[in-house]
Amino acid sequence: MKRDIIAGNWKMNKTNAETKELIKELAPLVKDAKCEVVVCVPFTDLDTARRAIRGTNIKLGAQNVHWAPKGAYTGEISAEMLKELKVEYVIIGHSERRQYFGETDASVNARTKAAINAGLKAIVCVGELLEEREAGKTAEVVVRQVNGALQGIDKSGLKKIVIAYEPVWAIGTGRTATAKDANDTIAIIRKAVRKLYGKTAARALRIQYGGSMNAKNASELMAMPEIDGGLIGGASLKAEDFAKVVNY
Repeated sequence: MKRDIIAGNWKMNKTNAETKELIKELAPLVKDAKCEVVVCVPFTDLDTARRAIRGTNIKLGAQNVHWAPKGAYTGEISAEMLKELKVEYVIIGHSERRQYFGETDASVNARTKAAINAGLKAIVCVGELLEEREAGKTAEVVVRQVNGALQGIDKSGLKKIVIAYEPVWAIGTGRTATAKDANDTIAIIRKAVRKLYGKTAARALRIQYGGSMNAKNASELMAMPEIDGGLIGGASLKAEDFAKVVNY
């Protein structure tokens, strides 16, 4: 059986000292979690987080990875560098990477391949802009992004992937898709995966909701049949808030 996954995306927040303190506070609050718990911290906090989660049920994640194993790519981090720090998960194609740093479906695909080929697990993000949603293009956009991200990846590679549906209009805005809307869109994503890999693989794939899930709406969202977890932004920066989501 697949296990729900709640991952915290800290984005560009927390120093090393703050990382150590937050994980120390979080660990006892989530020790009995039924779901998989992941913290995706800034690159500079990875080693501190690695040490802090020892002996806990918390997994370590990074927020990006480059497609090349090494080279003249100033500011980038390779999969092998992440593996050396015992990173297990990596977020790829987050809407903020697409919006501010020029990520495309092609670059998301290349980064995803690099991650899974190195033995990392990829949290691949897809989601539509507000204008795309209002134009009725949600299905078109997420299917295109899914097909682009998974191009050239076989069934064994798919087993190392989690997809996060994050409607861009609901990230950091306080707006949230209704539970039904989120469930319906994730069903569209799963259908796209089914066309590529078959019914069994699509059913086994974990698909998170990533649009402002928090302590107040987590239970309702997680009760939906298509939703297998959450990619949590702001609510992951406070131990008590994140624990409430984890223990939905």
